[in-house]
Amino acid sequence: MEVEERLVNLVKDCYNRVDYCIGYPVCQYPNISGFGEWYAKTGLCDIATNNAGNPFGEEQLLLNTSMIERDVIKTFAPLYGVPKGQEWGFVTNSGTDGNMHGIYFGAKKLQKATGMLPVVYVSKEAHYSSYRICDVQNLETRLIDYDEYGRMDPESFRENLDPSKPALIVFAIGSTFMGATDDQDAIQKVLEEKKPIAVYKHLDAALFGGYLPFTEYKDIVNMEKRGYDSIAISGHKFLGIDEPCGLFISRKEILEAQNEFKVAYLNSDMPLISCSRSALAPLKFYWILNNIGIEGFEKEAQLMLDNTNYLQARFDEIGWPAWHMPYSNTVFFKRVPEWVRQKYCLANGFIPEYGGELSHIVVMQHVKKSIIDEFISDIQKK
Repeated sequence: MEVEERLVNLVKDCYNRVDYCIGYPVCQYPNISGFGEWYAKTGLCDIATNNAGNPFGEEQLLLNTSMIERDVIKTFAPLYGVPKGQEWGFVTNSGTDGNMHGIYFGAKKLQKATGMLPVVYVSKEAHYSSYRICDVQNLETRLIDYDEYGRMDPESFRENLDPSKPALIVFAIGSTFMGATDDQDAIQKVLEEKKPIAVYKHLDAALFGGYLPFTEYKDIVNMEKRGYDSIAISGHKFLGIDEPCGLFISRKEILEAQNEFKVAYLNSDMPLISCSRSALAPLKFYWILNNIGIEGFEKEAQLMLDNTNYLQARFDEIGWPAWHMPYSNTVFFKRVPEWVRQKYCLANGFIPEYGGELSHIVVMQHVKKSIIDEFISDIQKK
């Protein structure tokens, strides 16, 4: 009873705080209502399932959901402009897992083409996981300055680019604190000018990649139009999965450039870094695709961006310094009192160009106007 009581109290605490968790990009209104009931009712909860390895390869384990995982990738891939017939990818453990594979696959493809490992170029405003991943993989990394909008600065990139080595560029599509989107066209012009011997482009779209395909800005993440090679998207942000997971989407030709790593006891090749992966996450993606659908996601994306503009307008109304970037659902502002930060679980940052000490809010689906109004009222209190 003591264990059960402790867990019940934990759940109560979560419910009491959920509407006020607005500083981090997690959707607190998950789109899988009913999935848990279905999971228990069907008895799948009593079976151990595992999606090991490449879902488009031979099925390694008998009890898996690889068929559903393939359908999920094939459904999402056209939203990101993957050429028809080239769709490939898998459901990841997180956005960082997607970045891990993007950098790993890119490095191996470039090494196979040139005989050299690449230099990785990433903005200082991008998510820290890219730096950590490069450290884990022992890849040379050059951190690029950002411009006034938080984007990778083309001039800094030009100065740092070594054309004698392969270039692996990680584009932030939604940077960590400022919510910036790197300008792929501006960086491409530098590449065309300096002509490195080989290039691989990975989009870290964990933050914005979930909602951009459902907006007028969808071409930002269109592979055919932008010419990138792979993309990582988080499932527990805009898409509304209730646990960390994500999507890695690329082309078959990227997979074909990898080391096979034949594994005898699995009777298959294992190109992925991870072996065992969740067999439930693909089911959750499949669930939301069929219950929310494209039209539902379009409505959610528009509401989210409308509420972002509303938050910005409320800041402007009271004269509190605040900013947000194009396409962004992140508003950053002069740092608020500590008690306010704690109440709303805000993230803090420090950017000298914007006055130094700052906080930010990420306007997800659960950040309603009523919460925004309460927040504005709180920061006006002495």
